[in-house]
Amino acid sequence: MTKASRDTFTVAAVQAAPVFLDREATVEKACKLLAETGRQGARLAVFPEAFIPTYPDWVWAIPSYEIGLHNSLYAELLANSVAIPSEATDQLCRAARRAKAYVVIGLNERNVEASGASLYNTLLYINAQGDIMGKHRKLVPTAAERLVWAQGDGSTLEAYDTPLGKLGGLICWENYMPLARYTMYAWGTQIYVAATWDRGQAWLATLQHIAREGRVYVIGCSIALRKDDIPDRYEFKQRFYASAGEWINVGDSAIVHPNGQFLAGPARAKEEVLYAEVDPSELGGAKWLFDVAGHYARPDVFQLTVNQQPRPMLRTELGGPEAAPPAPPPKRRSRRR
Repeated sequence: MTKASRDTFTVAAVQAAPVFLDREATVEKACKLLAETGRQGARLAVFPEAFIPTYPDWVWAIPSYEIGLHNSLYAELLANSVAIPSEATDQLCRAARRAKAYVVIGLNERNVEASGASLYNTLLYINAQGDIMGKHRKLVPTAAERLVWAQGDGSTLEAYDTPLGKLGGLICWENYMPLARYTMYAWGTQIYVAATWDRGQAWLATLQHIAREGRVYVIGCSIALRKDDIPDRYEFKQRFYASAGEWINVGDSAIVHPNGQFLAGPARAKEEVLYAEVDPSELGGAKWLFDVAGHYARPDVFQLTVNQQPRPMLRTELGGPEAAPPAPPPKRRSRRR
């Protein structure tokens, strides 16, 4: 276990627009923004859900029967999505190392372990030395998102020991899954990432609720996207976004104290990097009154089992069942709370 710092430190929520459906340009933009957060002294930088190469908002606008249009957009999204690892992740790792900062960034991930043609909504975790710590694939894409994203499994649900404290988080409406939130709390998460496409008062109230429920610092980060950020060459923009206003997504990124108060933001209708100071001494003391995964848990009444066994699309056996190696154990034994 990494010994956490007792000193205050700066965190950043990077509310920005991707370069629409352009992986290389969006990665380059992310690296420039990381350099800026590094110059400002941020030791952790959080980017929005599906930042690379964009959140596929068209799934909410284009009718599902428009198969040809969905096919062409999915093909472009797939071509500009990210394999882990790859040159794109190597660039991000180098930028994290130069900035001397931990990075959590949302991206569309290709399932290179199988067909290579399906996508996951993924959070990538990078440490300050420029190494990939892990990734989290969204467990349940919401409604129309299922047109583009597959379901993740429990093998990518994790919280990470860092010198800043225990770092973990969930993606968008996973944060409305009580058992998923509880898992983050039970693993000791102290800095909680809520990368999202959501915005508005209901979502901001959710960030505040998570902070108070878990007694955690919450970094909520969303894309701020103008209609003009979508190139005119896309047919769906002309057909289905003609009546949209200037902003497709206003952002509403925010950083929240464990008591539920906003430390930075919400940032609305602009690209902006939010900064806030995290004081580790505020974390432990806040739990004497309420510790949802500690003295308030009542494990004699309630229990939760987390299955971290991978569920691969493909298993290969060589030489028959008697010669096949045993299935790998889960990364972490199931926990009960």
